[in-house]
Amino acid sequence: MNEQMSWLHAIVLGISQGLTEFLPISSTAHTLIISKLLGWPDPGAAFTAVTQIGTELAVVIYFRRDIMRILKAWSTSFVKTEMRSNPDAKMGWYVIAGTIPIGIAGLAFKSSIETTARNLWLVAGTLIVMGILLGVADRYAKHTKVESDLNARNAVLFGLGQALALIPGVSRSGATITTGLVMGFKRDVVARYSFLLAIPAVFASAALTAGDISSDQFVNWPATIVATGVAFVVGYLVISSLMKYLQTRTFLPFVIYRVSLGSLLVVLLATGVLSAT
Repeated sequence: MNEQMSWLHAIVLGISQGLTEFLPISSTAHTLIISKLLGWPDPGAAFTAVTQIGTELAVVIYFRRDIMRILKAWSTSFVKTEMRSNPDAKMGWYVIAGTIPIGIAGLAFKSSIETTARNLWLVAGTLIVMGILLGVADRYAKHTKVESDLNARNAVLFGLGQALALIPGVSRSGATITTGLVMGFKRDVVARYSFLLAIPAVFASAALTAGDISSDQFVNWPATIVATGVAFVVGYLVISSLMKYLQTRTFLPFVIYRVSLGSLLVVLLATGVLSAT
């Protein structure tokens, strides 16, 4: 009989998802690494996509007032032309514009994302490279632009950064935050927009891949739901702490962590302690 995901698997992976989704350290990388270290099967891209619903629900609740205000202004702008210059109405369009790149890339490379891209050598490389890029951007960026400086061009560039997160180890928040820092935005501004930008992409990804869970030999729906619930609770606590942290602190601890974890992973793979696939 094939092994199926237990409550222990679900709780551990749910905690991992909640802890790492909002931090620029890659939740997918941690899911793959933890599963390998504990001798568990890879839970797969569909499991990752569905459990991300938990962390995105945490975003929706944390930013609920902002989201309702944005949705109201955006929808009103269709009938009231004077609302089209409203910052919240514009934000609605910026989230849509920023979602397009990952939508196109996700559909174009769906097969590779679910199979060959889930390789720990690739994860190790992206952890290190993107960690260094985040560190350079954080150290040398201007950190002067605020949310009112966001425009359609910036939104598309943010979206291209988010599309890189389809590669395991890159990190959705890490890629979009790095992109925003390079453009000169403040740390808390890029984090907030990064979280809002992820909402439609995550829910769309879950909708497209959820059906794969029923046919998976390891993953099952009860355990996936538990993992999603755990990810929601942990994720809410993390996002609240991170937004406060970024008002006065830098991303340096996350840079050090990424490079250290990637380097350790290279050693474990090179010595045969872990297999890449």
